[in-house]
Amino acid sequence: MATTSSMFMYSLTVQPPASITHATVGQFTGTKDQQIVTAAGSRLTIYKPDSDKTKLDALLSQDVFGIIRVVAAFRLPGGSKDYIIIASDSGRVSIIDYLPDQNRFNRIHLETYGKSGIRRVIPGQYLAVDPKGRACLIASAEKNKLVYILNRTPQADLTISSPLEAHKPQTLVYGLVGLDTGYDNPVFAALEVDFSECDQDPTGQALGELEKSLVYYELDLGLNHVVRKWSDPVDRTANMLFSVPGGSDGPSGVLVCGLDNITYRHSNQDAFRVAIPRRRGATENPERKRYITAGIAHKMRGQSFFLVQSEDGDVFKVTVQMVEDASGQMTGEVKRLVIKYFDTFPVASSLCILRSGYLFVATEGGDHHLYGFEKLGEADDEIEYYSDSFPTDPTEPYEPAYFQPRGNENVRRFESIISMNPQLDCKVANLTEEDAPQIYSICGSGARSSFRTLKHGLDVNHVVDAMLPRTITAVFTTKVRRDDEFDIYIVLSFDTDTLVLSIGETVEEASDTGYLTSTSSLAVQQLGEHGMVQIHPKGIRHIRADKSIKEWPAPQHRSIVAATTNNRQAAVALSSGELVYFELDSDGSLAEFEEKREMTGTVTCLSLGDIPEGRMRSEFLAVGCDDSTVRIMSLDPEATLESKSVQALTSAPTSLAIMAMADSISGGSTLYLHIGLYSGVYLRTVLDEVTGELSDTRTRFLGPKPAKLFKVSINEQTSVLALSSRPWLGYPDPVTKAFTLTPLNYIPLDWGANVSSELCKNGIVGIRDQSLSIFEIGNVVNNLLQESIPLTYTPRKFVRHPELPLFYIIEADNNTMSPATKQKLLDSSTEINRDGLVLSAEEFGNARAQGHWASCIHVVDPVVTNSVLQQIDLEDNEAATSIAAVSFSSQGDEIFLVVGTGKDMVLNPRSFSAGFIYIYRFLEDGKELEFIHKTRLETPPTALLGFQGRLLAGIGKELRIYDLGLKQMLRKCQAKVAPNLIVGLQTQGSRIIVSDVQESVVYVVYKYQENRLIPFADDAVARWTTSTAMVDYETTAGGDKFGNLWLLRCPPKASEEADEDGAGAHLIHERQYLQGAPNRLELMSHFFPQDIPTSIQKTQLVAGGRDVIFWAGIQGTMGILVPFVSREDVDFFQMLEQQLRSEDAPLAGRDHLIYRSYYVPVKGAIDGDLCERYALLPNEKKEMIAGEMDRSVREVERKISDMRTRVAY
Repeated sequence: MATTSSMFMYSLTVQPPASITHATVGQFTGTKDQQIVTAAGSRLTIYKPDSDKTKLDALLSQDVFGIIRVVAAFRLPGGSKDYIIIASDSGRVSIIDYLPDQNRFNRIHLETYGKSGIRRVIPGQYLAVDPKGRACLIASAEKNKLVYILNRTPQADLTISSPLEAHKPQTLVYGLVGLDTGYDNPVFAALEVDFSECDQDPTGQALGELEKSLVYYELDLGLNHVVRKWSDPVDRTANMLFSVPGGSDGPSGVLVCGLDNITYRHSNQDAFRVAIPRRRGATENPERKRYITAGIAHKMRGQSFFLVQSEDGDVFKVTVQMVEDASGQMTGEVKRLVIKYFDTFPVASSLCILRSGYLFVATEGGDHHLYGFEKLGEADDEIEYYSDSFPTDPTEPYEPAYFQPRGNENVRRFESIISMNPQLDCKVANLTEEDAPQIYSICGSGARSSFRTLKHGLDVNHVVDAMLPRTITAVFTTKVRRDDEFDIYIVLSFDTDTLVLSIGETVEEASDTGYLTSTSSLAVQQLGEHGMVQIHPKGIRHIRADKSIKEWPAPQHRSIVAATTNNRQAAVALSSGELVYFELDSDGSLAEFEEKREMTGTVTCLSLGDIPEGRMRSEFLAVGCDDSTVRIMSLDPEATLESKSVQALTSAPTSLAIMAMADSISGGSTLYLHIGLYSGVYLRTVLDEVTGELSDTRTRFLGPKPAKLFKVSINEQTSVLALSSRPWLGYPDPVTKAFTLTPLNYIPLDWGANVSSELCKNGIVGIRDQSLSIFEIGNVVNNLLQESIPLTYTPRKFVRHPELPLFYIIEADNNTMSPATKQKLLDSSTEINRDGLVLSAEEFGNARAQGHWASCIHVVDPVVTNSVLQQIDLEDNEAATSIAAVSFSSQGDEIFLVVGTGKDMVLNPRSFSAGFIYIYRFLEDGKELEFIHKTRLETPPTALLGFQGRLLAGIGKELRIYDLGLKQMLRKCQAKVAPNLIVGLQTQGSRIIVSDVQESVVYVVYKYQENRLIPFADDAVARWTTSTAMVDYETTAGGDKFGNLWLLRCPPKASEEADEDGAGAHLIHERQYLQGAPNRLELMSHFFPQDIPTSIQKTQLVAGGRDVIFWAGIQGTMGILVPFVSREDVDFFQMLEQQLRSEDAPLAGRDHLIYRSYYVPVKGAIDGDLCERYALLPNEKKEMIAGEMDRSVREVERKISDMRTRVAY
């Protein structure tokens, strides 16, 4: 790493990418159950379908630090477990095994075959596996193909052969699949184009006569070499292959999918061809032909079928019918192809069918879905089309096939996996005025796009709610016997009395319980085998098994101010500062110990831990005093209430909890002391089980209210419920076992306790003032909660109202019919959809129309109504390109919404007939927009921004300043500042940062006296800028379309000169440097996160946290760059990163340093995602790395944890 930078950033992922490019099914755990493995960017995830809850659970997700190009599953002959093959940008083929007992991926083989990176002639673009698991073929887009034989060693371990070459120069590959040949030699089918003649022909005639061929490659296992077995021309538009079941299950061969046709081909069979049915409807173009974009074959006993999906999302069922002999047995000779409409799903990148009756759809954009089969499209009234009706020659004319779209009948959606791909823009803002801000994002494409609100927290399932006439001060739950399965009583404490409720089929008031109800309660506990104890301000009441009651009264003129209990022990603190300790003796009585301890200050809280397995007592008592200390007292009979250790605090403690919790370092459980302070700070410190010493203290600010702590059990794991201005849950992470603290998406609570009943086994009962509620916490894996508002078209940009909690979104879709045109067609059409059904755009997509634009402006309220308040459609084939909320000085600082549009736009090559600037006034507190006027421009404005009470507009290469006139915008100033096209604007003071589409950023200064815009600094590197943000007055953070993040800084001297009064003339006449601005920007930091940043913002993510650079990527990724404060931390993390690169090499074989330096060497950035892999290493490796760094394992883990928890989640 280049360490010359004076600025260092720590890169962390807040939300991983969600754009699944490949998915495959297999028995990866070695059991009969099937799992799904998905690849999204650099992330490999394995999902397990939960049949009871009909949902998908993510077992493991791992960053492979490389771009996963293809994944495939295979099983060795005779085996019961599937393995994963990954083809990535590492130039290596990687074979992965999933180890369910350790819940981790294990790399078995790594074979190098070429250079790293994604290159045209390096294999990795295509991967095909023999269905019997004997071989795999990995191919490049051009020329090279390698076959690996997969086998077992004598020790029954998987082994892979040296590669066998099947290269053919000047050949492009369009598709690759492994043929099902039973146990004959493995055969692979490829779609190829030989362009050797095109290269030699300058006239272009050879290009017109070019043929696409279906080619079979056979691996001869006896001779150990690959031969090109068969080749035959196919339709030139062919783009995809599907393998037809062979051996005893079918005729073998492939389905070749092309434009408007699917053809069955095999070396020893005739060709059979069917047309892809087209939609029938008033808004459909009957001449538009479709491609197949995804599909899956499924084998069942006695039959097999294909589900193939068109680019519209329509799914068709294709079956290959065979000739039967006289006895009704299949002969293996193909009779015909049959195609019929099945259902419509969102357009998928991968389809997976599981034997348990599920269909997993990994969508190209938006949420991924898990469906269940209701039926297989049989015995319905859909028209079947046979290959007998269509010619096998694609050039011959034929009658098109049509179908009527309808709602889904064959499948039912069970669950959706949240995905924010593609994410077009994102903003962090605190609209709800909570402790921490929320994330607002626009994502999705077409009619499936949405506005999302993301909030840090765990989802809560509300069970019951009740209001009581008075304010409740505390709540407790208890069993009667130690071996009771469920809690029997809920005890509510009020200011002056106590109410006991019994839990059964209903919750009702209980009588004759033995509890003293005429006073408030401080603690309630099930004691011994069959007894209960109630501690109240005036004493202790022990309720025995025979309902006899034994009282211990508090000494005269003193009362109990704090108490703690467990199953065999109790301790109380008196108002005089005295501690009294009790323990259950052999006859079941609660015996007072003679040793008492006088504390110097008033005791505010106490805590006893649970009794460890096989022990008689908890060894320690934690005592919190108002002198801002916590003391650990021994409960050993030889040294009762002897002080063991003291910890000084920043504020008085309000709550203590000693708990044994799962620990990532020891691998087992560790005793922790949890401390809640009056200042709202939470501390967790390790309590030594032998000496009572306190160490490794970690802190977290929860909120402005005093923190109270309660022990709860979530998913059979001991957890801590922390209550401040909002409730939090501290729990061990399901994968790493590291302690995680996350807020709950629930109302603030004053007290909480675990409750277990038949209806709610892992519930929590909470109180707030007069209300009592019971709720459950289910999923602790997903800590970002989402709310979604559907949108009409693909959102492009959005802007927040400067003063109100409202957003304004511009949306536009190309080749999409506008509402006016659609309505006109529907009115003039006599054709009615089935049952008069109007098709939902969200399910079936918006109607297509070549060359048309559909665009609108939405007003969205994500806080109060959580809905779209107003939609304004743009007419005359205009599409919105930019938006800004601008305050105009000439109108008394009134804020207007400014929208830039383009008319008749063609994206490539870029053309248009005009551009416009629309002005809207805010009405009804911003909930409605009123059109004022529009101004015609020669070029669509691609960037808008409010600047010193006027409008700053990027129009083509020019930067212009406009003021608001009565009938149109008034141009005040303009300058050509960008070489190609302005795509973004940022400003502070008189300085403007202009982003160019392919030439990085330009620093421009506006001189008010001269009314001039003067560029004074630009970049030396051509960066294809997608988004920028000013970090400070000199520094800009940006992202480009190749997936890089960078920080640029203006030289201090140039920055000062630009801001000098009267420096306009000097800057104008300053000599240009290499046809650019006079000064060059310096690169401070550069990092490759492997997602295209679409939004960058300097912000805080947590209450009391530092400023970070927050970025959002198009694949749904969210990440942050955290600035380092000290050089010592930089050196520590650089050394840790270096150790992890060698000790935890990336799964797919990519070199980590080269990966993060994909286009430019990484500079001034440390990969926090790699550092966080430290927690998942085996203990021996952890200790070795910590030893190399002269630190303890706990110290290393604490530093890694603090980097995330102090600024993010």
